[in-house]
Amino acid sequence: MALSTIFSALDLRDGFYQILMRESDIPLTAVSTPSGMLWEWLVMPQGLKNAPATFNRCVTHLLHSVRDFAPSYFDDVFIHSRAVDGKSEVEMHKEHLRRLFALMRKHKLYANLKKCIFGASEIPVLGCLVGKNGVRPGPGKVRVINEWPTPSNVKELRKFLGLAMYLCKYVSNYAGKIRPLSQLLKKDAAWVWTADCQQAFDAVKQGLTEAPILAVADQDRPFHVVCDASDFAIGCALMQHDHEGRDRVVYYQSRQLKPAERNYPEHDKELLAMKYALAKFRVYLLGGRPFVVYTDHA
Repeated sequence: MALSTIFSALDLRDGFYQILMRESDIPLTAVSTPSGMLWEWLVMPQGLKNAPATFNRCVTHLLHSVRDFAPSYFDDVFIHSRAVDGKSEVEMHKEHLRRLFALMRKHKLYANLKKCIFGASEIPVLGCLVGKNGVRPGPGKVRVINEWPTPSNVKELRKFLGLAMYLCKYVSNYAGKIRPLSQLLKKDAAWVWTADCQQAFDAVKQGLTEAPILAVADQDRPFHVVCDASDFAIGCALMQHDHEGRDRVVYYQSRQLKPAERNYPEHDKELLAMKYALAKFRVYLLGGRPFVVYTDHA
C-alpha cells in the first residue's frame, strides 16, 4: 500500500456460507433437533476447526490475480491505487475495482454493501487506519486507553496493559515506559501504586495520544534500523526514507531485559538490542535490499 493515495474496503457477506460443503462431508455436519429431525449443512458452518483457514485459503486463491492492488484477509478485501502512466488515482482505482468485481462475479463472492467503503483517503485495516499518509491507531482504541481509570488492582492493570500492548508498535521504548507497572505483576509483589507507577501509566497514555503516523513499508526502498539499550530494556525502530526524503518510522519494538541480561556490559546490551531488532524485523529485511543498522558502543 506504499505510495497509494485512494482506498476502498470490502466485507464479504456471510463469508463461511459462501463455501459449499463437499458432498461426502455433508452427513458429518448433521445435528439432531428435539423433534428427532436431522439437519445437514450444505455450506461451511461456523465453528469447524479448519473453517477459518479453509475460507482464507479459498479467497486468497480466487483473488490471487489481483493481490498486487487488492490483498485480502479472511472476509476483508482492501483495494489501494495511485496515479500511474498518465492515469489519475481515481481512474486507476475504478479500473482496479472493475477487475476485482469481475473476479467476484465469476466466483460468486458477494459483499455486504453496508460495510463497504469506496474511494476513501483512509480505511480501517485490522484495527488501525491506513491512508496515504501512513498507518495510525484506531481512534476508538486510543480513546479507550485515554479514558481508562487508574487501576486499583492487578486484574485491572492486566487489562490495561493487554490493550496497550496491542498498540505498542506506535510507542518508542514502550517496554521501558511500563517497567514500574510490570513490576506490580510479579508473583508475590505487593500492590502499592507509587508515583512512578502513575507516571508510567500517564506516559503510556501520552505516548499513544502523540503516536506518530507510521509509514507503510515500501519493499522497493532500503530500510534502516535504529537500536538502543538501557539498564532495564532494549528497543529498536524500523525506519525508511519516503519518496520525499523524510525519515519515517515503520515499526517500534522493545522488551525488558531479563535479570541475567541486566548484568551484561554496555556493549553486550547494545549487541543484544541489535540481535533482537534483526529477529523482529526479519520479515522486512531478509531477501531485500541491503540495510543499515545504527547502534551505540557495539
